[in-house]
Amino acid sequence: MNPKKLLGLVAAAHTPFKADGALHLAIVEQQAAHLLKNKVATVFIGGSTGESHSLTLEERRQLAERWSAVTRGTPLGLVIHIGSNCLADARALAAQAQQLGAQAIAMLSPSYFKPRDLGALIACCADVAAAAPETPFYFYDIPSMTGTNFSMPDFLAQAPARIPTLAGLKYTNSNLMDYQLCLRAADGRFDVPYGCDEWMLAACVLGAKGAVGSSYNFAAPVYQRLLAALAAGDLGAAQAEQFRSVQLIRLLANLGYMGASKAVMTMLGVDVGPARLPNTTPTPEQVKQLRHDLEQLGFFDWVR
Repeated sequence: MNPKKLLGLVAAAHTPFKADGALHLAIVEQQAAHLLKNKVATVFIGGSTGESHSLTLEERRQLAERWSAVTRGTPLGLVIHIGSNCLADARALAAQAQQLGAQAIAMLSPSYFKPRDLGALIACCADVAAAAPETPFYFYDIPSMTGTNFSMPDFLAQAPARIPTLAGLKYTNSNLMDYQLCLRAADGRFDVPYGCDEWMLAACVLGAKGAVGSSYNFAAPVYQRLLAALAAGDLGAAQAEQFRSVQLIRLLANLGYMGASKAVMTMLGVDVGPARLPNTTPTPEQVKQLRHDLEQLGFFDWVR
């Protein structure tokens, strides 16, 4: 297996809902068109931004089917997150992803009954990856959400013996020392796209070639300029774009990031609907204030 690496921007897509909270799969085509317009290389569906743990298994299957149909024949690559607290569900989603021809699958650690050690985590990943033996597998490391925090350099040293399809990591972790060790593991064999949008520049300077993030849905031009400036050797311009990202993410986080980021998508003409509880959705008054604050930042000029 020679997996295609996740290079450039990979947008962690929102799951679109109707006002009543039901799936609104008709919006997926608009999401894909928006990403293609902004030169996003790949879409990552059903992950944290996709509110995967708030979806039923059947909803996740429907979401994967729709994204597969919409991206087929386009330049947009498709990665499907299949992790679940129920490994049987994760295996079913992995098998479906392979049948759909996904570019890769990714898996979060179980987070209610947590793996007690690295060996148990690897066993969970091996069990699920085996259901898609022809599809590249990424472990999705995000300890801030799962509460599972093991050494990823050790994971890359030990997991290949159990997971033949292991392609790398989606590394959403602030430990940049370990990130460098992961980039160089097995002479650079593994693909390790970075997953913290607000620190993307730091990761790129250290060697990241790809980045997976939620704000690439609505602020891709900011990050495209960051990457172009870095490639041109203009660190100052790259730093300015990264600081725009920081200001934007702080503003949204103060309101409740999930609901606020979905509101921004609606402002840009792609109505992905509300967030599902336990995530919250801003009130109309809060949305009005958010638009004002975004205008004050210059956001709508940034993303033209």
